[in-house]
Amino acid sequence: MPSPRGVALALLCLGYAFALSQGQLTRAALPGLILLLCAAALVQRPRSSWLKACGHGLFVLLAAGLALHWLPGFNSAKVIDAQRFSTDAAPYSMYLNLDKPLIAFWILLACPWMLAGTRNISTSVPMIATMTAVIAMACLGSAQLLGMVAWAPKWPTQGWLWLANNLLLVSVTEEVLFRGYIQGGLQHLLRHREHGQRLALLLAAGVFGLAHLGGGWQWVVLASIAGAGYGLVYRHGGLLAAVVSHFTLNLLHFSLFTYPMLNK
Repeated sequence: MPSPRGVALALLCLGYAFALSQGQLTRAALPGLILLLCAAALVQRPRSSWLKACGHGLFVLLAAGLALHWLPGFNSAKVIDAQRFSTDAAPYSMYLNLDKPLIAFWILLACPWMLAGTRNISTSVPMIATMTAVIAMACLGSAQLLGMVAWAPKWPTQGWLWLANNLLLVSVTEEVLFRGYIQGGLQHLLRHREHGQRLALLLAAGVFGLAHLGGGWQWVVLASIAGAGYGLVYRHGGLLAAVVSHFTLNLLHFSLFTYPMLNK
């Protein structure tokens, strides 16, 4: 059976070769890709802790640039353009981003330790279902109290496209980064400290919240709550469980409430 790293590398090569042939990836992206390779080479130096630290530092900077779409050469296709999914909703646009998924691919390929504790998700189904229900009630209930969303059941024609994008390019990428890389890495660094795992969870949740700062302080609060919940799921069920929990909450938000938020 192919290894997760082998599958990730194959998908990366096939997907980005196709994007290059379609003009959605240009030569301007080459410096960023080379820097990602350099960062991967540095973190693979087990006998030099300072080179590994430089590699991780370089990756964090590149990850921020990729997540914020600052690096050139990525011509992501806009597939939803300023649509209102309900009459009181703010306009919503969606791109099939080519830059942000590179964050997850890099982590999967350069940090094999992240998958060392992968669990069998079938044994975690009751836990995932229970904790996801709690997370959903906390986040969506808080969003209603803050006046961010309202009850608005729907399934628009673009729903299946949104579903695929949110699962593969949003939920997977964000959980690999925030839970697998940040929370998992902090758990390792703080393993000898009292309450190290709790601190790692809270720090990762806080960073996840700050990543939503562009939407306002309300989204920072809601994302921090969600991040803490995903962190608990990750601790008890592993990375795939966190992805399932994250995607389920996003799906409930999209299909049952105002998406992305009330128009103000």
